[in-house]
Amino acid sequence: MAATRRNWIARAITLGTLPLLGALGRHAAAQAPTPQVVKLVAQRFRYTPSEFRVKPGEVVLEFTSLDFVHGFNMPDLKLRADLPPGRVTQVRFTVAAPGEYPFLCDNFCGDHHEEMGARMIVEAVA
Repeated sequence: MAATRRNWIARAITLGTLPLLGALGRHAAAQAPTPQVVKLVAQRFRYTPSEFRVKPGEVVLEFTSLDFVHGFNMPDLKLRADLPPGRVTQVRFTVAAPGEYPFLCDNFCGDHHEEMGARMIVEAVA
């Protein structure tokens, strides 16, 4: 009899907490900030846009290369990726500190390769 009562109590607790856990999970998902997505095009010898702004938090850079396997290198955040033509390459990261973050192509792409750079500006939160 005592074992049956314990089983009944255990089931009641489990069944009672499942809806609560589900609600907490939905609440946490609703509270998670959406990452900032920035679409960029890499083409000899530039990134478009050459400058963009984001707020601190999660950022996704979506690169499309039009003509060459360009590189993406943002030394200040230790980020690097190859950008094969015809594909979207995502670089996902979190940035906390406001400031300017330059990046460049680090795969030699021709005579004006050294000019291929851009910058991300992380705005201060008021």
